[in-house]
Amino acid sequence: MSTIEPAKIMAEPWDSGVQSPLRVLAPRAATPIVPSGSIAGRSLTAVVAILTFLAAVTAGAVTMLVGSASDWQSAVGREMTIQVRPVTGRDVEADVRAAIAAARGTAGVAEARALSKQDSEALVEPWLGSGLVLGELPIPRLIVVKLASGPTPDVAELRARLAAQVPSASLDDHRGWIDRMHAMADTAVAVGIAMLILVVAVTVLSVSFATRGAMATNRPIIEVLHYVGATDGFVASQFQRHFLVLGFKGGAIGGGVAGLLFGILAALNAWVAGTAGGDEAAALFGSLALGVTGYLVILALIVLMALATAYASRRTVNQTLENIE
Repeated sequence: MSTIEPAKIMAEPWDSGVQSPLRVLAPRAATPIVPSGSIAGRSLTAVVAILTFLAAVTAGAVTMLVGSASDWQSAVGREMTIQVRPVTGRDVEADVRAAIAAARGTAGVAEARALSKQDSEALVEPWLGSGLVLGELPIPRLIVVKLASGPTPDVAELRARLAAQVPSASLDDHRGWIDRMHAMADTAVAVGIAMLILVVAVTVLSVSFATRGAMATNRPIIEVLHYVGATDGFVASQFQRHFLVLGFKGGAIGGGVAGLLFGILAALNAWVAGTAGGDEAAALFGSLALGVTGYLVILALIVLMALATAYASRRTVNQTLENIE
């Protein structure tokens, strides 16, 4: 196929004085092959916007969840708990003091503090209900052990000391809880990646169908362009440019709405901060602020959607042009 530039042919009149077919099909040099304001184009923009919104909301939620899980793990990982159970024939107060001494004597422990009997009873009251005489129940005493910054203390050594000095005591280093938090965060990330893959796949399929429809509608123009020497790369670039702009518009709309939603959530979180409901929500969900990282992820999603639409369009055009002789 010849590589004559279509723009050059459009600029030069034919020797016979008859107007070029390209001028008939495209009265103005700036007229695109694919109309930018078509109904199909607006519909595809809406589809891309919706898909980008869903992907951005999922990515933002995963980012906040992973950040909150990391904060929880950091806070809980710097503490351990010793539980001293009341046993017949032993003085529970003496056992508590012995357990505190064993904890403080372990390298890496910054502080060991026992909760009072009233505090221990208050911890179980929401589960057992109020109005009970909790003093008659064998409620364990809890000792909060705070770890110093630096090397992690030897948990096995501390357990051995407690077993030798306070047989009724048990040590919880929260390792099981932290492992579950790790698993939950990893699962959330995996779900977010799966959602992103599905969104990109649906976008590629939607753009492919839209591109085939646009090429079917503009087939006579494409054939004339081939006749006058336009290369397949030129035709594909026209469609690619059109769908790149379309994808960026849809991605910007969907990503912008998602960013606005997270901004509103952050403002509401700051507004209710300090209230009972706000404190409970913060304890359960952590901070609802997306942060710089989350907004950068949304921006990356907008760019990804634009590139996905451009890639799908060019790939579909190249495959379709192979069937046009």
